[in-house]
Amino acid sequence: MDDKDIPILTISEISNLMVEIPAGKIEMRDDRTKQKWVVEIDAFLLCKFLVTQNLFSQVLNESPSTFKGENLPVETISWKEAVTFCNSLSVINGLNSCYRFDNENDEIIFDPEADGFRLPTEAEWEYACKAGTSGIRYGEIDAIAWYKGNSGNQTQCVGIKEPNPFGIYDMLGNVWEWCSDIYDETVYGSYRVIRGGGWNDEERGCMATNRRRSHPLLFKIDDLGFRLARNMKR
Repeated sequence: MDDKDIPILTISEISNLMVEIPAGKIEMRDDRTKQKWVVEIDAFLLCKFLVTQNLFSQVLNESPSTFKGENLPVETISWKEAVTFCNSLSVINGLNSCYRFDNENDEIIFDPEADGFRLPTEAEWEYACKAGTSGIRYGEIDAIAWYKGNSGNQTQCVGIKEPNPFGIYDMLGNVWEWCSDIYDETVYGSYRVIRGGGWNDEERGCMATNRRRSHPLLFKIDDLGFRLARNMKR
């Protein structure tokens, strides 16, 4: 897809860009602890594009990104800012918010049953990224991802590289993606999962199985953004 063919993401059309991901299961692993576990995945919706700066500014009237451009992915935002966006977009669309802010106890509580926009869970993200493939990537890296070897040292417009078999773009490279999940509460407290690799990563950083984490309120960097998910109607 050429950058001139990419639609400018707007509030009114975002629902049309959500792709149905079929139910299934995936085996997850943590290279740090050497643990493996299987997760059952219900069918859900995932946006074919990363959240762009244009869409983010429409919803929150803010432009936090280091690299500027309407169709560049939004970046330099914290996990809390990402879920605040999800809640705001949900309200605009008449949907129930997925995140509740308990300021008294300094907590953000996720409602897995709400019908609004949210971040994907880590298992959903990896399942959607692999899209039925079994390798470390769903294609040859230069064809599917912006990474250190081809990015020109910055983010690039969403949707230019080849999509995965589910029709989802930029699942690897361009920017890392925040997920809903806490990484390991007993070791890292409230740190949240990030997945996918970014424009400044070597090839080994852009793999479907890579797991990283960071602080949900304090951490923000120019190669970390997010993608929208929603529950299927029950």
